[in-house]
Amino acid sequence: MEERNVGAREAARTADEPNAPGAGAVIRCAWAGSDPLYQAYHDREWGVPVHDDRVLFEFLTLEGAQAGLSWITILRKREAYRAAFAGFDPEAVARFDENKVAALLANPGIVRNRLKVESTITNARAFLKVQEEFGSFAAYQWGFVDGRPLRNGWGSIKEVPPSTPQSDALSRDLKRRGFRFVGTTICYAHMQAVGMVNDHTVDCFRWRELQEEESWRVR
Repeated sequence: MEERNVGAREAARTADEPNAPGAGAVIRCAWAGSDPLYQAYHDREWGVPVHDDRVLFEFLTLEGAQAGLSWITILRKREAYRAAFAGFDPEAVARFDENKVAALLANPGIVRNRLKVESTITNARAFLKVQEEFGSFAAYQWGFVDGRPLRNGWGSIKEVPPSTPQSDALSRDLKRRGFRFVGTTICYAHMQAVGMVNDHTVDCFRWRELQEEESWRVR
């Protein structure tokens, strides 16, 4: 489990960190820490509802790449992944062959793990089949939460589970469809990232913002 799946562990806060409580401080989820890249990801992307298929494929790919590693490692490699995997275009990735796999395994900008590289190609092909069946991957994926974000109200990241019945169901169905690196913990982290669930803690400034944005959209 990685640190954004916030039931895992609580990042330490210190008085001199931007994430620490204090007069005029911006209060974030504890896992955001003090790294500017991590904070920017937390503030601008994590938990924002995503309905763009290419972005969903990007996050699914990055979550699989992250397995066993830290998310900040993947964030730092994100642009290299974007270049290596055709801007996360699933149609292009689905056409990758053994020569392309060999080139990817020689690319120091990404995680050079054969199983993860090959799973991305396998997942791209499965992704296209889901699009064909449902019209879009977003329509398929969001069906697991009835089309709207689940709204939680956690007081501490210690309260957040590593998986839920919804992530269990998504994981089972993705595996049935041939996807790889889609265990329930990875699926729940994916759901958190793409806004299928608002798992910011209630003291975090983004929790209320996302609640208000969603309320505005559904009126």
